[in-house]
Amino acid sequence: MAKGIVYLIPSLLDEEDIDSIPSCILAAINECEVFFAENERTARRYLKKLQRDIVIDQYEWHTLSDAPSIPVLFTQKIKEGKKIGIISEAGCPGVADPGQTLVAVAHEWNALVKPLAGPNAILMALMASGMNGQRFQFLGYLPIKDFERVRAIKELEAESRKKNCTQIFIETPYRNNQLVDSLMKYCNPSTQLCIASAISSSKEQIHTLTISQWKHQKPDLHKVPTTFCLLAG
Repeated sequence: MAKGIVYLIPSLLDEEDIDSIPSCILAAINECEVFFAENERTARRYLKKLQRDIVIDQYEWHTLSDAPSIPVLFTQKIKEGKKIGIISEAGCPGVADPGQTLVAVAHEWNALVKPLAGPNAILMALMASGMNGQRFQFLGYLPIKDFERVRAIKELEAESRKKNCTQIFIETPYRNNQLVDSLMKYCNPSTQLCIASAISSSKEQIHTLTISQWKHQKPDLHKVPTTFCLLAG
């Protein structure tokens, strides 16, 4: 049986930052025969931006979803020895991204998995934060309900203090300001918070201040993609 190859293809964090995509990505795209994309429409537009003369319809397209048929279809393409690309909506497949499910399937079938370098807001925020890059964890989204969110904030701050660990988390952009309000209210004044917003765009802002300092210059992050890094003081 032929062994499939799965390329994990990073995409843009900002549509105008085309220079953030290494040339090796285009080489991998040209190798692929099938794409599984989080959003087919934006993935097609992304590929066209990378290479104007690309023939989009020469590829077989499928959308990442929770449908039971998707892993089955993905498995079939691996069995056929296809060269498959997984494309995230923004950043790197498998990192805070539904692509991880298919990557797990690829390993089950002994496919060759090839991760490709590209922009990732989580790591870029950590790099720019000035916080502990030797010990950190990504927590994804914090709870929506107020009492659960407050508990989560207190727990992650306590763990950061105990382990000298950088805590990284994100929020749906339209709830960013509510999250910031909670951090201002419930974190220790000496705790450091890095707010990294609109990473890789012309409006990028990355600043690390204490909670006490942020209270005097609280940003408006409504609908702005943002990554938060916290290190307890």
